[in-house]
Formats: sequence, C-alpha cells, structure tokens
Amino acid sequence: MTRHDDITLGGIARNRIEQIRDTESETFRAARPKSEAKVGNGIAGFLGGVPMHWMKDWPTPFPIVVDQAKGATITDIDGNRLDDFCLGDTGSMFGHSPPPVARAIRRQAGRGLTYMLPSEDALAIGPLLQEKFGLPFWQIATTATDANRFALRIARAVTGRETILVFNGCYHGSVDETMVRLKDGRAINRPGLAGEFRDLTRATKVIEFNDLPALEAALADKSVACVITEPVLTNSCMVLPEPGFHAALRKLTRTAGTLLLIDETHTISTGLGGYTKVQGLEPDLFVLGKPIAGGVPASIWGMSDELASRFAAYERSKEPGYSGMGTTLSANPLQFAAMRATLEEVMTAENYAHMEHLARRLDAGLTAVIDRYRLPWHVARVGARVEFICAPGPLKNGGEAEGAHVPELEAAIHVALVNRGVLIAPFHNMMLISPATRVAQVNRLIAAFADVAAKLAA
Repeated sequence: MTRHDDITLGGIARNRIEQIRDTESETFRAARPKSEAKVGNGIAGFLGGVPMHWMKDWPTPFPIVVDQAKGATITDIDGNRLDDFCLGDTGSMFGHSPPPVARAIRRQAGRGLTYMLPSEDALAIGPLLQEKFGLPFWQIATTATDANRFALRIARAVTGRETILVFNGCYHGSVDETMVRLKDGRAINRPGLAGEFRDLTRATKVIEFNDLPALEAALADKSVACVITEPVLTNSCMVLPEPGFHAALRKLTRTAGTLLLIDETHTISTGLGGYTKVQGLEPDLFVLGKPIAGGVPASIWGMSDELASRFAAYERSKEPGYSGMGTTLSANPLQFAAMRATLEEVMTAENYAHMEHLARRLDAGLTAVIDRYRLPWHVARVGARVEFICAPGPLKNGGEAEGAHVPELEAAIHVALVNRGVLIAPFHNMMLISPATRVAQVNRLIAAFADVAAKLAA
C-alpha cells in the first residue's frame, strides 16, 4: 500500500507540500492583519465577496489589499512591499503607471473622457500602429476578448465560412467559440462554463499545438474561416512552437483559403512589435490587448491590406444594419492619450532591450536553482515573459501543458514567494520583467525561489 507521504506532486512529497503551505499561510496572515480584517470574510456588497470572481483564485489565504503600485513594486495596506513580477498578468507589463502614461492621463482628464469622436491623439495613433506592428488598418476596442470577437466576425464575413480552429490549451479571453478542449482525443466544451447550453464544438475545431498533420487534416475540407492562435501557448504551462511550425501554419492556411489571426496579448513580451514582428509572421488579423495603453483598458485589432479590401467589398454588398462590432466606450480619448504615450515613449527598443537582458538573467538563475536541487522542473521563456514549470520539458502541446500543471505545489510556492517579498502570477508560474524592474529585484526573486526550492527538496 502506498503511504501518504510517498505520493509526490512535481517530484515533491505531498505531505511536504502541505506542511509548507500551512506554515507559509500562517506567516502570510501574521504579516497582513489589516488586509485580513477588511477582506478575509469577503468585501461587503460584492457577489462572492470580491469585485471580480478571479480575485478569489489567488492562492493566498485572502487577497492582498493594495495601497499603491509604482514601477515594479506593490505596497499593501499593511506596509508590505512586494517586487511585482505579475504586473497585472501583462496588463502592467511596462510597469505600474509609467510616467508618460500618467502624464497623458492627467492631461486628458480635464479635457473629457469620452465623446465618440477622435482627438488629436487618435490622429497620431494610426501611423504608430502601422509602424510598430506592420499591418495597415486598425480598430480600437476595450478588451482583447472584444477585439478577438470582432476580428472573427470579419473572418467569417469575408470567407462565408462558419467554423474556426483553435489549439488545445489556447487562451483568447472569454470568446465563446474558443472555450473548447480535447479530452481523450475528442473535442468538448471546457468544463465549468457558466450557463453554456450550446455545443461549441459544432462550429469550432480543436487540435494540438505543434501538430502539423492534424492541422493539415483539419483544414482539408476548406470549411475553416479562421485559425486563431497565440504564437506561444501562454495561459497554461508555456508551450513554445517547434521549429518551422509557424511557417507551415501560414502555408497551410493560405492553401485552404483560411485566415490567420495572431493574438499577441501575452506574447507582446517577445520584443518590439511582438512575436509577429520579431519572427516575421504574416497574419491576416492581429490582436493585442492589456498593455497597449499602459494599464488603461484598451485593445487593438488590425488587418492586412488584402483582407481590408475583401471586407470593403463585403460591406458594399451586405444588407444595411448593425455589424455586431463595437462598444460605446471603445476608442475614447482617454484610451487614445494613454495608448499614444505607450506607443511613443514606453514601448521602445531601449525598454525591450532592458527587459530581455533581465529576463535572460532570471531564466538562467531559476534554471540553476532547479539543477542544484535536481528538481524535475524546467524554465520556459518568450522575451520578457519567464515561467518555471513543475514538470520536465520542453512541452509540445496543450495536453502536455495541462498534465504539467500542479496546482497544489504551485500554490504553496506562490504563498512562500509572497512571504519573501515577491509576487508572481496567480494562475500559473509566470513572471514578467518590465522597464522598471531592477537587477536587485531579479536577484531577490532568484534567492527567494532558491530558498523555497531548498525547503521543498529537503
């Protein structure tokens, strides 16, 4: 019979994980009496006790109540300072309140926040988007979810096809059609969807990332309007594309008359212009949310010249009426001001060089710790985005990524890192380097990770 303490998760004995989680949870509570008093039993007036349900998904005993965030540091209401490597799960990838963005917000605040008309900043943004990301035609939305929805409408309109294709383990916000997965080789709705009464697989095909034979087969009947994908799977344990994958993806979609949508919301960490620009990808549609306005809710979606021409022809022929694209508060002057500041002064080659340099340092430091304690883990990185994965690697697809996810172990590590002054992403072991991140912060993260790894491996 297997003893309880012989059962391992990610190479660590389960009872050891439980001991560390319990000890670290008590340390967390002791350091945050004000946060516990205010939110430990939920916040009055909010469903589930939090303003947004995922605030309960942090693995800490209760959410941290933030007093302020600046650069790459968060300070809570108990006075605890945290080196922030979560950075709003990419929303603040360029740091909290970058000075150019903060100045732009103050400037615009006295000039009106929304009026459904362009501002001077809007006139500058169009050429900036063309320059940064390479596509000629753009629209503004408020979230990447909205941008992806609108882009998929365009794809279906011009192709006359209904079906889209996604990769198992993908993440494109809360776009309904992408909420599918593979189970035992069969496409199903993702478990846990609230109020979903449709079989989403009726109009969505799902295959594994990096599986070119499966991709070719799925596109063969020429029923797929659009393949929507991240260049790297990120909202699971990170999966990098195998050599030649993206070139083959583009060739196969063109052969099938299928459009290609690249969602860079997380992979914008790769470098200036995102993975698309750095690696020379040629999407028909491009989406970027979260950090494009320095933390102000905004997103962009763009298209190629050919696709724009096709959509213009469609527009001339379709029946007049509401397109189903657009929200009233999208493309407002506050977004324009913050986005212009981000594009001109924050999203720069110099800042990306700094981020890349420190990300390499973090990657090497975490890898050295994993090797030192002979842990069956690995590190994955795409530009300024780094992730330690509590399983051997590299991972090839979403199925492997799901199998590599070890929630109990990851939760224990997360709380232990917070107690050592470091905050990483709550949903996976993701860490971001910002232009405001300093060498000392990276060194502290590596040292904290080493201390936690030593305790786990003891």
